[in-house]
Amino acid sequence: MKFPGRRKSKHYFPVDVIGRPAFSPDIEDDRKVYIVGIDQLLVDIEIEADFEFLEQHGLNVGESCVLADDVVEEIYQQCASRKLILGEFAGGAVGNTLHNYSTLSDDRSVALGTICETIMVGDYAFKYITNTSSKVDFSYLQPQKGHMARAICFVTPDKERTFAIGKGIMNELCPEFIPEDVIANSSALLITAYLLRDQNSAMFSATMRAVEYAKKANVSVVLALGTSFLIEENQEFFYNFIKDNVDVVAMNGEEASALVDEEDPLLCASKVLEICDLTLLTVGKSGLYICSWVDQVNARKTEDMLYSKSIPQYNKFEYSRGQKKADCQDPIKIYSHINPFMGGPVKIENTNGAGDCALAALLHDMSANSYHRQLVPNSPKHQGSYLTYSSIHQICKYANRASYEVLKQRSPRLSHGLPDKEESLEQSYWSL
Repeated sequence: MKFPGRRKSKHYFPVDVIGRPAFSPDIEDDRKVYIVGIDQLLVDIEIEADFEFLEQHGLNVGESCVLADDVVEEIYQQCASRKLILGEFAGGAVGNTLHNYSTLSDDRSVALGTICETIMVGDYAFKYITNTSSKVDFSYLQPQKGHMARAICFVTPDKERTFAIGKGIMNELCPEFIPEDVIANSSALLITAYLLRDQNSAMFSATMRAVEYAKKANVSVVLALGTSFLIEENQEFFYNFIKDNVDVVAMNGEEASALVDEEDPLLCASKVLEICDLTLLTVGKSGLYICSWVDQVNARKTEDMLYSKSIPQYNKFEYSRGQKKADCQDPIKIYSHINPFMGGPVKIENTNGAGDCALAALLHDMSANSYHRQLVPNSPKHQGSYLTYSSIHQICKYANRASYEVLKQRSPRLSHGLPDKEESLEQSYWSL
């Protein structure tokens, strides 16, 4: 397990801890830890365009629309011939998160979804696979006839972004292609609100079956809300879905407000915590919050300064590890907040994917907890049931640092070569 940058060589688990594993050739045995994610696999295409071009194709500046696949292809070819394409990236919120998770952990993740049954060198499916970490397992994808989904982002001179989506085969995943054993043996199942948009679609049925398998095996279900418009349209459905099925919710400020009708980010996170066990809330220039539950007997007071916002001394127990509310005898809410790493990049190249990367860091910590529990089941770390390996305070640092790497580059995904200097993360990530 690792996180961005080169770290000093040292044991992850202190040698004086009772119950530590002995050093032996089979220290890395058959214990496999991974996460599973369901996604609408698509390719992001960024194009430089003027207002005349958008008007020519009936696109309204700043809005998003769905176009027929042949129209998307025509636009793509036209822009390619005029050398207007700024970049092509493997996309999708879950796809980004799985890639970033595997890059951070240098370990396996499993992608579920649809992909073209015939892949040719240079086509969209080929580009998706070649631009995704080799640690992401595509073995369980459903092969399907048709086009790979494409999301074209037109960047106009005013820096406004306009989107055109070619859906292709992205919603055609069938329930029969959801492998129960793969989900049952995973550390977490990751889904997004986009998958639940159309309750009559095959994708909706497939997602619900995956959630059913996860709940049956007591695997944490993680939901990324995705977009505030979708939540606003189906607020009651998503509120009840989270309450009945979800353990961890990842969202930004607008999505959280749409879900619980609250503007203050800390109060938003607190309200969402009433229907789940842990929340990750990104608030742009204001950084991010992580909030969870902990049993009173396991609560650890912070050694940092106490802060008060809409909740007095909200960070009092931020040195605690997250737990499921159902596993607590006397549950209390815990909160932690962090401002952007180093104030944020001098120049923000891209905000798309920063939240996905923060979520990948959280998932890495959750899977590290599963790994350590398997490796050292009698460790004091596992006297009780926890969602995370580290304190929510430490996870805030990790998530914040990881998302910084996305903000300073054009791609929504971490590059395979992480920065040489780990900077603030070298301190004590694994010690709390």
